[in-house]
Amino acid sequence: MKSKQPKKPLTIEQKINRRTFISLGTFVVLSGAAYGGWSWLKNSPKEIRTATAGAKAPLRRALNKTELFFRNFLSNNNLVKTYPKEMAAKVVRHNSDIGSGGTPDMANWKLEIKKQSGEVLNISLDEIKALPKTEIVFDFKCVEGWDQISYWGGVKFADFIEHFKLGDQTQLAYVGMATPDKKYYVGLDMPSAMHPQTILAYEMNAKPLMPKHGEPLRLIIPVKYGIKNLKRIGSITFNNQRPPDYWAEQGYDYYSGL
Repeated sequence: MKSKQPKKPLTIEQKINRRTFISLGTFVVLSGAAYGGWSWLKNSPKEIRTATAGAKAPLRRALNKTELFFRNFLSNNNLVKTYPKEMAAKVVRHNSDIGSGGTPDMANWKLEIKKQSGEVLNISLDEIKALPKTEIVFDFKCVEGWDQISYWGGVKFADFIEHFKLGDQTQLAYVGMATPDKKYYVGLDMPSAMHPQTILAYEMNAKPLMPKHGEPLRLIIPVKYGIKNLKRIGSITFNNQRPPDYWAEQGYDYYSGL
């Protein structure tokens, strides 16, 4: 009986060829799977229009599940990193004028608060400025990929709620905010709205807001991307259902959390 001859070790060239073949095969398989997934998503039906719209139904389901996951980690103890004032940008980036173009009518401006019961409060800027002032310097992040350290001053949303005896409204699931002309609007989950770093801002770099940055009052909510930081707030509502949200209706993530 003949004994088995030991296999000759592979040459360096053979090893390179084998690795190249395995890498190429893996690339082809993964590329095919990626293309198949992209093709499947592309041909999937769009979501049924509710407070959100514009996204493919499977993608919206994934976004909603991601929201539920990240909500578990949101806490008043989880604070966004802050910076010294001298690090704030002197020229703050301006992205869009939807709902905040032109100069507001300051003589007649009032913030309209609509309670779920139907009761309406109309609050002046002087009443808001009379509350304890809060300042924050943080890294404002945009879904477009840019970020900028900016410096804002105003009143904590939680302090605003307490002062105007709106605590019962915080038992509801959502806050809705809109510009006076209703052209831009956002929906916020209540825990994010009540986060200690969320403020109704009336100053930028220690000066009154300019029209293009939301004069006289805007939302600064550091735990969200910039699309949720509504400029020129005209009205605030409270509800258990998701309020309308401008960018969520264009296919973006409703939660938009960081």
